[in-house]
Amino acid sequence: MQFLVLGLLKEREQPGRIIRDALAAHGVKRSAPAFYQLMARLERDRLVDGWYEQVMAGDQAVTERRYRLRPAGAKLWIEARDFYTAAVAQSAPRLSDA
Repeated sequence: MQFLVLGLLKEREQPGRIIRDALAAHGVKRSAPAFYQLMARLERDRLVDGWYEQVMAGDQAVTERRYRLRPAGAKLWIEARDFYTAAVAQSAPRLSDA
């Protein structure tokens, strides 16, 4: 799930609710507390920055948690992607093995 969250933040900063919706669309369903615990760990590990922002929901101002990927988070995402890409390439059957 961490890899997916970091990948979602690769393109741009996003509010927590949008990240949770994207996770759900990928079949990852977590409670709000579990999601925000994950995000707190990512912040603690300095992989993402998180802050509160006031936004309007209809005619009401609400506070929303937003997140942005830090350079260390981007580096970790690239390392994980490269690791899994290499693992898949090694396990794929080759034509010469057939």
